[in-house]
Amino acid sequence: MKVANTNNLSPYMNANTSFQNREFLWSDYYNYAVTLANKGRDLKYENVPDAISAIDLSSNKFEGEIPEAIGNLMRILMLNLSNNNLTGHIPSSLGKISNLESSDLSQNKLLGKIPSQLVKLNFLVIFNVSYNNVEGPIPGGAQFNTFNNDSYEGNSRLCGYPLSEKCGNHEVSPPTPLVVEEDEGIWSVLKFGWKVVLTGYGAGLVIGMSFGCNFNARKHEWFRKLFVLIGTDP
Repeated sequence: MKVANTNNLSPYMNANTSFQNREFLWSDYYNYAVTLANKGRDLKYENVPDAISAIDLSSNKFEGEIPEAIGNLMRILMLNLSNNNLTGHIPSSLGKISNLESSDLSQNKLLGKIPSQLVKLNFLVIFNVSYNNVEGPIPGGAQFNTFNNDSYEGNSRLCGYPLSEKCGNHEVSPPTPLVVEEDEGIWSVLKFGWKVVLTGYGAGLVIGMSFGCNFNARKHEWFRKLFVLIGTDP
Protein backbone atom coordinates (compact mmCIF):
# COMPACT_ATOMS: atom_id res chain seq x y z
CA MET A 1 0.00 0.00 0.00
CA LYS A 2 3.02 2.28 0.11
CA VAL A 3 3.75 1.80 -3.61
CA ALA A 4 2.74 4.81 -5.63
CA ASN A 5 3.57 3.34 -9.07
CA THR A 6 0.90 0.87 -10.20
CA ASN A 7 1.99 0.45 -13.83
CA ASN A 8 3.24 -3.11 -13.33
CA LEU A 9 0.13 -4.41 -11.59
CA SER A 10 -2.26 -6.93 -13.15
CA PRO A 11 -5.77 -5.78 -14.12
CA TYR A 12 -7.42 -7.93 -11.43
CA MET A 13 -6.36 -9.85 -8.38
CA ASN A 14 -6.28 -13.55 -9.25
CA ALA A 15 -4.93 -16.90 -8.15
CA ASN A 16 -3.44 -19.73 -10.22
CA THR A 17 -4.10 -23.38 -9.44
CA SER A 18 -2.67 -26.49 -11.09
CA PHE A 19 -2.66 -30.25 -10.78
CA GLN A 20 -0.29 -32.68 -12.40
CA ASN A 21 0.41 -36.42 -12.38
CA ARG A 22 2.23 -38.74 -14.79
CA GLU A 23 -0.54 -38.68 -17.33
CA PHE A 24 -2.41 -35.46 -16.77
CA LEU A 25 -1.75 -31.76 -16.27
CA TRP A 26 -4.45 -29.33 -15.32
CA SER A 27 -4.15 -25.65 -14.54
CA ASP A 28 -6.52 -22.77 -14.17
CA TYR A 29 -6.84 -19.37 -12.52
CA TYR A 30 -9.69 -17.44 -10.98
CA ASN A 31 -10.25 -13.87 -9.92
CA TYR A 32 -10.70 -12.90 -6.29
CA ALA A 33 -14.09 -11.63 -5.12
CA VAL A 34 -14.58 -9.56 -2.02
CA THR A 35 -17.28 -7.61 -0.21
CA LEU A 36 -16.21 -4.25 1.20
CA ALA A 37 -18.06 -1.64 3.22
CA ASN A 38 -17.51 1.32 0.95
CA LYS A 39 -19.20 4.70 0.72
CA GLY A 40 -21.84 3.89 3.28
CA ARG A 41 -22.90 0.47 1.99
CA ASP A 42 -21.63 -3.04 1.42
CA LEU A 43 -20.37 -3.52 -2.12
CA LYS A 44 -19.45 -6.87 -3.60
CA TYR A 45 -16.57 -6.87 -6.06
CA GLU A 46 -16.74 -9.89 -8.37
CA ASN A 47 -13.46 -8.80 -9.90
CA VAL A 48 -11.12 -6.87 -7.66
CA PRO A 49 -8.81 -4.47 -9.48
CA ASP A 50 -5.21 -5.13 -8.53
CA ALA A 51 -4.72 -1.40 -8.05
CA ILE A 52 -7.41 -1.14 -5.41
CA SER A 53 -6.26 -0.71 -1.81
CA ALA A 54 -8.66 -0.90 1.06
CA ILE A 55 -8.51 -1.41 4.82
CA ASP A 56 -11.67 -2.78 6.42
CA LEU A 57 -11.18 -3.63 10.09
CA SER A 58 -14.69 -2.70 11.15
CA SER A 59 -16.78 -4.43 13.83
CA ASN A 60 -13.93 -5.87 15.85
CA LYS A 61 -12.77 -5.07 19.37
CA PHE A 62 -9.62 -3.18 18.47
CA GLU A 63 -8.35 -0.76 21.09
CA GLY A 64 -5.70 1.95 21.24
CA GLU A 65 -4.90 4.89 18.97
CA ILE A 66 -4.80 5.10 15.20
CA PRO A 67 -1.08 5.49 14.41
CA GLU A 68 0.20 8.50 12.49
CA ALA A 69 2.07 6.05 10.26
CA ILE A 70 -1.21 5.29 8.53
CA GLY A 71 -0.49 8.35 6.40
CA ASN A 72 2.34 6.42 4.71
CA LEU A 73 -0.17 4.09 3.02
CA MET A 74 -0.51 6.35 0.02
CA ARG A 75 -2.56 3.93 -2.11
CA ILE A 76 -5.50 3.54 0.25
CA LEU A 77 -8.82 4.36 -1.38
CA MET A 78 -11.10 3.08 1.38
CA LEU A 79 -10.57 3.08 5.13
CA ASN A 80 -13.11 1.55 7.49
CA LEU A 81 -12.27 1.35 11.19
CA SER A 82 -15.82 1.74 12.46
CA ASN A 83 -17.46 -0.02 15.40
CA ASN A 84 -14.32 -0.64 17.48
CA ASN A 85 -12.96 0.80 20.73
CA LEU A 86 -10.34 3.09 19.22
CA THR A 87 -9.25 6.05 21.33
CA GLY A 88 -7.04 9.10 20.92
CA HIS A 89 -7.10 11.73 18.19
CA ILE A 90 -7.86 11.41 14.51
CA PRO A 91 -4.37 11.40 12.94
CA SER A 92 -3.64 14.47 10.84
CA SER A 93 -1.52 12.26 8.55
CA LEU A 94 -4.75 11.05 6.92
CA GLY A 95 -4.54 14.28 4.96
CA LYS A 96 -1.53 12.84 3.08
CA ILE A 97 -3.57 10.03 1.50
CA SER A 98 -4.53 12.14 -1.49
CA ASN A 99 -6.63 9.45 -3.24
CA LEU A 100 -8.74 8.53 -0.22
CA GLU A 101 -12.39 8.25 -1.23
CA SER A 102 -14.03 6.85 1.88
CA SER A 103 -13.15 7.11 5.57
CA ASP A 104 -15.45 5.61 8.20
CA LEU A 105 -14.29 6.12 11.79
CA SER A 106 -17.73 6.01 13.39
CA GLN A 107 -18.72 4.31 16.64
CA ASN A 108 -15.39 4.52 18.42
CA LYS A 109 -14.09 6.62 21.31
CA LEU A 110 -12.04 9.12 19.33
CA LEU A 111 -11.64 12.59 20.80
CA GLY A 112 -10.18 15.99 19.98
CA LYS A 113 -10.74 18.07 16.87
CA ILE A 114 -11.15 16.96 13.27
CA PRO A 115 -7.75 17.76 11.68
CA SER A 116 -7.88 20.64 9.21
CA GLN A 117 -5.40 18.71 7.01
CA LEU A 118 -8.28 16.50 5.85
CA VAL A 119 -9.64 19.39 3.78
CA LYS A 120 -6.90 18.56 1.25
CA LEU A 121 -8.63 15.25 0.36
CA ASN A 122 -10.31 16.28 -2.88
CA PHE A 123 -11.65 12.78 -3.68
CA LEU A 124 -13.23 12.15 -0.29
CA VAL A 125 -16.86 11.20 -0.87
CA ILE A 126 -17.69 9.53 2.45
CA PHE A 127 -16.50 10.82 5.82
CA ASN A 128 -18.09 9.52 9.00
CA VAL A 129 -17.03 10.26 12.58
CA SER A 130 -20.45 9.82 14.16
CA TYR A 131 -20.77 8.55 17.73
CA ASN A 132 -17.34 9.48 19.02
CA ASN A 133 -16.19 12.23 21.38
CA VAL A 134 -14.75 14.63 18.82
CA GLU A 135 -15.30 18.33 19.43
CA GLY A 136 -14.67 21.84 18.16
CA PRO A 137 -15.33 23.37 14.74
CA ILE A 138 -15.85 21.20 11.68
CA PRO A 139 -13.31 22.10 8.96
CA GLY A 140 -14.82 24.06 6.12
CA GLY A 141 -14.15 24.03 2.41
CA ALA A 142 -13.72 21.49 -0.41
CA GLN A 143 -15.40 18.13 0.24
CA PHE A 144 -16.37 19.04 3.79
CA ASN A 145 -19.03 21.34 2.38
CA THR A 146 -20.81 18.28 0.92
CA PHE A 147 -21.17 16.10 4.04
CA ASN A 148 -24.48 16.07 5.93
CA ASN A 149 -25.41 15.86 9.60
CA ASP A 150 -25.23 12.05 9.62
CA SER A 151 -21.45 12.26 9.37
CA TYR A 152 -21.22 14.00 12.75
CA GLU A 153 -24.19 12.93 14.89
CA GLY A 154 -23.50 11.65 18.38
CA ASN A 155 -20.78 14.27 19.05
CA SER A 156 -22.46 16.87 21.26
CA ARG A 157 -19.45 19.21 21.34
CA LEU A 158 -19.02 19.58 17.60
CA CYS A 159 -20.07 22.83 15.95
CA GLY A 160 -20.17 24.50 12.57
CA TYR A 161 -21.68 23.65 9.19
CA PRO A 162 -23.73 21.56 8.55
CA LEU A 163 -24.78 21.35 12.22
CA SER A 164 -27.21 23.86 13.70
CA GLU A 165 -24.81 24.49 16.59
CA LYS A 166 -22.74 27.55 15.73
CA CYS A 167 -19.18 27.84 16.97
CA GLY A 168 -18.22 30.52 19.47
CA ASN A 169 -21.54 30.81 21.34
CA HIS A 170 -19.96 29.57 24.55
CA GLU A 171 -17.31 32.31 24.32
CA VAL A 172 -19.76 35.22 24.21
CA SER A 173 -19.80 37.16 27.49
CA PRO A 174 -23.21 37.39 29.16
CA PRO A 175 -24.91 40.79 28.84
CA THR A 176 -24.64 43.21 31.74
CA PRO A 177 -27.69 42.83 34.03
CA LEU A 178 -30.39 45.39 33.39
CA VAL A 179 -30.55 46.30 37.08
CA VAL A 180 -26.97 47.51 37.03
CA GLU A 181 -27.63 49.62 33.98
CA GLU A 182 -30.72 51.14 35.62
CA ASP A 183 -28.76 51.86 38.82
CA GLU A 184 -26.08 53.58 36.81
CA GLY A 185 -28.75 55.65 35.08
CA ILE A 186 -30.27 56.67 38.41
CA TRP A 187 -26.89 57.69 39.79
CA SER A 188 -26.22 59.70 36.65
CA VAL A 189 -29.50 61.55 37.09
CA LEU A 190 -28.82 62.14 40.78
CA LYS A 191 -25.34 63.42 40.08
CA PHE A 192 -26.66 65.77 37.44
CA GLY A 193 -29.47 66.90 39.77
CA TRP A 194 -27.05 67.71 42.59
CA LYS A 195 -24.95 69.74 40.18
CA VAL A 196 -28.03 71.76 39.20
CA VAL A 197 -29.00 72.24 42.86
CA LEU A 198 -25.53 73.36 43.89
CA THR A 199 -25.27 75.69 40.90
CA GLY A 200 -28.65 77.21 41.68
CA TYR A 201 -27.81 77.52 45.36
CA GLY A 202 -24.54 79.29 44.58
CA ALA A 203 -26.17 81.69 42.18
CA GLY A 204 -28.99 82.39 44.64
CA LEU A 205 -26.53 83.01 47.45
CA VAL A 206 -24.63 85.60 45.42
CA ILE A 207 -27.80 87.35 44.28
CA GLY A 208 -29.27 87.22 47.79
CA MET A 209 -26.18 88.78 49.31
CA SER A 210 -26.25 91.48 46.68
CA PHE A 211 -29.87 92.30 47.43
CA GLY A 212 -29.15 92.11 51.14
CA CYS A 213 -26.36 94.63 50.90
CA ASN A 214 -28.57 97.05 48.96
CA PHE A 215 -31.38 96.53 51.41
CA ASN A 216 -29.14 97.20 54.43
CA ALA A 217 -27.77 100.34 52.83
CA ARG A 218 -31.26 101.69 52.16
CA LYS A 219 -32.43 100.71 55.65
CA HIS A 220 -29.52 102.57 57.23
CA GLU A 221 -30.25 105.71 55.20
CA TRP A 222 -33.95 105.56 56.24
CA PHE A 223 -33.04 105.37 59.95
CA ARG A 224 -30.62 108.27 59.62
CA LYS A 225 -33.26 110.48 58.00
CA LEU A 226 -35.81 109.48 60.69
CA PHE A 227 -33.56 110.55 63.56
CA VAL A 228 -32.73 113.79 61.82
CA LEU A 229 -36.46 114.60 61.48
CA ILE A 230 -37.08 113.73 65.15
CA GLY A 231 -34.28 115.97 66.28
CA THR A 232 -35.59 118.95 64.34
CA ASP A 233 -39.21 118.49 65.31
CA PRO A 234 -40.45 121.43 67.57
